[in-house]
Amino acid sequence: MNTDIRFVLADNQDITRTGLKTYIKEMFSEAEVLELKTKTDLVETLNKSNVGVVVLDYTLFDLNGVEEFLVLQKRHSDISWILFSNELSEDFIRRLSVEHNVSMILKENSAQEIQSALKCAAGGERFLCHQIANLLITVQSKPEIKSVLTPTETDILKMIAHGKTVKEIAAQRNLSIHTVITHKKNIFRKLEVNNVYEATKYALRAGLIEMVEYYI
Repeated sequence: MNTDIRFVLADNQDITRTGLKTYIKEMFSEAEVLELKTKTDLVETLNKSNVGVVVLDYTLFDLNGVEEFLVLQKRHSDISWILFSNELSEDFIRRLSVEHNVSMILKENSAQEIQSALKCAAGGERFLCHQIANLLITVQSKPEIKSVLTPTETDILKMIAHGKTVKEIAAQRNLSIHTVITHKKNIFRKLEVNNVYEATKYALRAGLIEMVEYYI
């Protein structure tokens, strides 16, 4: 394992930088560790220095959103990035999951997972902590509603899952009862379900309604 790699710690929290630096020095005896607090310092360092790994607290650092990060990441595609935070949204995680040089871990993770992330990044491999990996598996297993149902059918499925009757749906959507019944039959046929219960389970799995909404 390469022990003289250069790490950049781009984090505004002193305690986080200190902890990461301790791990790095224990694992990589000859590693150089640069501690940065601003985007300007990070950009200048990446442009001037040969950096191997950047550990970045995306949510606390002064980046103006995911687009700016992606521009920076694409410009320095030879660098291994570790996004280290406790506030990475599901949409953000899904978007970054396709970037093979971007690892993602949470500050609440165990020392073992943090050390594994550092080791993988130093070796040019991506690491995802178990919470983020489980989230991506769950997201990928959701049914693709949009590719199956029309927007109108999706809205009607939501209403069915919320317990609305055909008559109530017709009144709310300003449709005839016959039209709603036809939509309902098409929904059941496309989803290969036989009743409201199965359709509701499908809507829950697909994230069309939240579990808390179902029980209200």
